[in-house]
This record gives sequence, C-alpha cells and structure tokens, in this order.
Amino acid sequence: MASPTNRRPSRSPRHLGSHRGPHSKRRTALVAAATVAAVALAATALTALRPDSEPTAGHTTPSPVADARSTPAPTTRDPRPKPKPSTPAATPTAAKTTPPPPPGTPSAPPSSARAPQPASASAPLAGRIRPQVTYEGVATFYDTGNGDGACLYGPTDDVMTAAMNHTDYETAKACGAYVRVRAAGGASVTVRITNECPLPCAPGQLDLSPEAFAELAAPSAGRIPVTWTLLSPGSAAPLSIRYKTGSSSHWCGIQVVGHRNPVARLEVRQGNGWRQLPRTEYNYFLSEQGGGCGGAIRITDIYGEALTVDGVAIRPDVLQPTRVQFAAH
Repeated sequence: MASPTNRRPSRSPRHLGSHRGPHSKRRTALVAAATVAAVALAATALTALRPDSEPTAGHTTPSPVADARSTPAPTTRDPRPKPKPSTPAATPTAAKTTPPPPPGTPSAPPSSARAPQPASASAPLAGRIRPQVTYEGVATFYDTGNGDGACLYGPTDDVMTAAMNHTDYETAKACGAYVRVRAAGGASVTVRITNECPLPCAPGQLDLSPEAFAELAAPSAGRIPVTWTLLSPGSAAPLSIRYKTGSSSHWCGIQVVGHRNPVARLEVRQGNGWRQLPRTEYNYFLSEQGGGCGGAIRITDIYGEALTVDGVAIRPDVLQPTRVQFAAH
C-alpha cells in the first residue's frame, strides 16, 4: 500500500484551471490599484495647482488677528492676474459746504425779502433798517391788547403800531421807528414799531395791529404781501427819558421815548468823557455799575445827530419830557 506522502496529485483540467485563476486575479488587482493610485495622484496635483481651490476640509487656515495696537492685518496676495481698467477711476471731489452761523447770527432773508443795502452816508449809524431802502415781506396782525410790547413803551392809545420780525428787530434797534407799509393794491399805512415778532417770523415780516392791517386789506385775508420803508416824520413832539424801575445811583436803565428817528446809541457823562451803554432786547440802555446814572445823557440817532440832555433826575418808571428832538430827514 503506497504511502500518502508519495501520492501525486491528479492534474485534471479542472485542477489546472483552478491553479491559474488566483495568479491572474492578483495581477489584475495590482494593475487596477496602480491605475487608481495614479489617477488620485494626478487629481491631487491638479487640485494643488488650481489658484482658486478651497482649503481641504480639516486643514483650515487661521485668520490673522490684529493686536492691541490695531495694526492692519497683512493681506494675502491673490495669484490671479487682475484686469487693468480701461480708464482711470475719477477721484471723488468733496462737496463744498457752508459752515453754520455762530449762535446769535441773524438768519439770511428769504428770496421774497430784499436784503438791506449798504448804509448811505446820510445814515452812517443805521443797522439793518436803513433809509431810502424798500423792504419786501408779508403783513399779518395780532391782538395788541393795551398797546404795550417788547420795546416796553407801556400802554398806549395809539392803534397804528406793529411788531418787527426778530431779525430786523435787531436787539431793539427797530424800537420807535416809523415805517410806511404798502399793500400790492396800493393802500398804505404808517405804523410805529413797539413790539417784536419772534421766530418763525421771517425777515421783512411785520405783525400789525388789527386797525393797521384793516387799512391794507380785509382781516379775513390774514396774510398779505407788502413792501415797507423807514420814515422820518415831519412833525414830532420833544422826546422823553425814562429810568427803569429799580434804578439808583448804583445801577440804572435808561430809555428814550418818542424819538423821531431810530436811536443808534446812548452815552452817559463819566468823568471828563462819555461812556456808551449797552442796549438790551427790552429797549433799555444799562449802566450796571451805576456810572453816569443821574448825570448828563447824550443820544445819537442813525443819521449821526447827537442830542445832549441835562438835569434828568433818577425817577424810576416816570416819563420825563425834554426840550430836544432829532431833525427830520
């Protein structure tokens, strides 16, 4: 009986076929794996060469962080070429702006209001309201009550009065001025400025007494376009002086009443000279330290005429007539 170790295996066609199969399959698998590796390597190289490729997931690039000095972070240069503009970009030009006026500056008159002309030689001390200038604006009316107003002239029976707009009122320089107001239809009336029409009354606007407005138009009109000019009345009684309530030799306020022309300044005798007093919006000239109170007073109108008044005692809130008046113009 033969030994199992000396038995030779059978070499039937089935066994031969099965013997070649594993080697052939292994070669085919190796070729396929090499091909796949080559394709993957080529794809990796192409991806790395693309300038606009996105970072691979899981390998994000940290963004630069500015330090406490707020130094701008360096920018990464883009390898892609940038197209050149066909024409250079225009440099924007900053628009010129006009700075706002400082507080207290009068507002510019609207297009409907005529700007005052330079003061003529005949009225060197005139302010905004000047002779021989026609102003354009609107007229309204208000309840004047007893006739008193911002100028503090006190109650009056004179019904032909008006309030001047805030801009042309000009810290009471308009107080006591006479103006002739004319409507578009030709009707006119002369009024005396005794009050101020506060903002939003526009430059050129006059707020008349009801009686004065009725001379120009029916009250139902309410608001009408007008022109007006400064007057120097032909006849006027002597002007008066009034010391304000509370005045004494240590402090006083002085007011001029009934002047033919607008008052430009008021001075008091102090020592061997004259000292000009500041004017308030309520139409009194103040000597806050009492200098000149009870002494000689010099009053000058917009035409430069100066009147000197002596012997006016400090009698608070009493209207004291004088014997002088400005000349007519």
